[in-house]
Amino acid sequence: MTASPSIFGGLSALALAASLGLTGLATVTVATLATPEAASAQTFPTDDPVIRALWNEGMNEENSKLRELGHALIDSIGPRLSGSPGFQQSVEWADGILAGWGIETSRHEYGTWVSWEGDFIHADLLAPRRRTLEAHILAWSPGTDGPVEGDVVVIPEISAGEFGGWLEGVAGKFVLISMPEESCRAEHEWRTWGRDGAFDALRAERQQAMTEWNQRLLTFGGQATVSRALDAAGAAGIITSRWSEGWGVNKIFSAATDGIPSIDVSCEDYGLLYRLAEEVPGVEREAPRMRLNVEARFLGDEAPMFNVIGTIPGTELPDEYVLLSAHLDSWHAASGATDNGTGTILMMEAMRMLKAHYPNPRRTIVVGLWGGEEQGLIGSNAYAEDHPEVIDGLQVAMNQDNGTWRVDYIRMMGFTGAGAHFARWFSAIPNEITDFIELDIPGVPEFGGSDHMAFICRQAPGFRLQSSYPEYRQYTWHTNRDTYDKIVWDDLRNNATLTAMLAYMASEDPDRVPRDVRVLPAQTGPQSTWPSCNNARRSWEEGQRR
Repeated sequence: MTASPSIFGGLSALALAASLGLTGLATVTVATLATPEAASAQTFPTDDPVIRALWNEGMNEENSKLRELGHALIDSIGPRLSGSPGFQQSVEWADGILAGWGIETSRHEYGTWVSWEGDFIHADLLAPRRRTLEAHILAWSPGTDGPVEGDVVVIPEISAGEFGGWLEGVAGKFVLISMPEESCRAEHEWRTWGRDGAFDALRAERQQAMTEWNQRLLTFGGQATVSRALDAAGAAGIITSRWSEGWGVNKIFSAATDGIPSIDVSCEDYGLLYRLAEEVPGVEREAPRMRLNVEARFLGDEAPMFNVIGTIPGTELPDEYVLLSAHLDSWHAASGATDNGTGTILMMEAMRMLKAHYPNPRRTIVVGLWGGEEQGLIGSNAYAEDHPEVIDGLQVAMNQDNGTWRVDYIRMMGFTGAGAHFARWFSAIPNEITDFIELDIPGVPEFGGSDHMAFICRQAPGFRLQSSYPEYRQYTWHTNRDTYDKIVWDDLRNNATLTAMLAYMASEDPDRVPRDVRVLPAQTGPQSTWPSCNNARRSWEEGQRR
């Protein structure tokens, strides 16, 4: 099926967008790029039947498959840590779902990662009072082989020369190695209810305390070095706390130990342990004691890692590609809902809609569900490295990787001609979607970010369909609170519909998105260089120790 001629004909937005794409530096809203007819339309700027069909399929809750996809991936499978059985299960599930919709599928195997799973953790304060602690296992941490009891101690403020002697006394003890927080209240609470200047004073004190704590650890080589030294010295376990500055939320990453358990304890409970364990001159206290039971295990050989690839072959230009992108892996302390279960099911839903209503695209449409994003964009970089034909023929890659508020911002990443194409693609999309989106034209590329960078670093057009960041960054990104209930289904349907429409318009576009890029503004010197690509085959050992 091809687009109706009205889609790409006579758009007044083209001249403006092309001008902005080549010379403008400002962020503009889509409303400024819309034709007068589009701006006044209530729903459909064009009479294109595919756009209407995608709207009716994607925005109608009765037709949408997002909830059932979300339930299966996020509630039933749950966390999808690289190398874990959960990740392998998600690969099999995604492959099967796409194939069941009649989409060609393949599994791109690109390497291995350590095979590990962590099931349960139970941590209790035994003395001077009894309390069950809120705790999580750090990824790839050893277990305890049953309950272990021991006193709780703090890394002391001593010289590097004294550290070896202190280590001789840590056998059988749990060691606190994170800075305690003075307050675990969220910033907005301080600013709403605190006295004028109270939060600013607290923040200044926190910055000073953090500087001093980091220096304490750096005296002995840094946190990873200290962790390995405690492991070798026979400590009972390592206790950390990486508070995310919100109510009840911590960021949970990976362990640096091979023989003893490493856990994260909530901001509140960590502060309690620290205050009990801290030595205060002239004050006698009963040493805190705790019990820990961690059920976690390494599962033998390293597990193969995969990207799940789905393809709808192009009919006129099969060697040109529209790529939809999201990462399938997650961290493990919650369910990986907004990072990036929502991106995964959004892209799967967009492919389902396209297969149903645009089964014979002009260009080939591909979905890539990547592994190893959380370890450094490994899967997407490996795919790009192994498939130069996709890079050479790429019309556009569109990636989504941050939560479920509606997409409201797309940066052109420094591709000077991309704004004109997005303008005319958006001119066919209902204003109920586009009026909330800002286009940053021509923008600059990120120097980090998510899987779109695997294509940008090869100077191929890759873009992030970005939702609002601040709340996501604080409360669900890599945290113990990234769960199914955080999904906003109306917005997710909006985003899936937007993605399907953009893929359709990009596929039908008579022209290729040009690869001309602007000279980047200075970052650290006279002129910044284009972002470089990550090592596509980072090893487990390198990933664990970095």
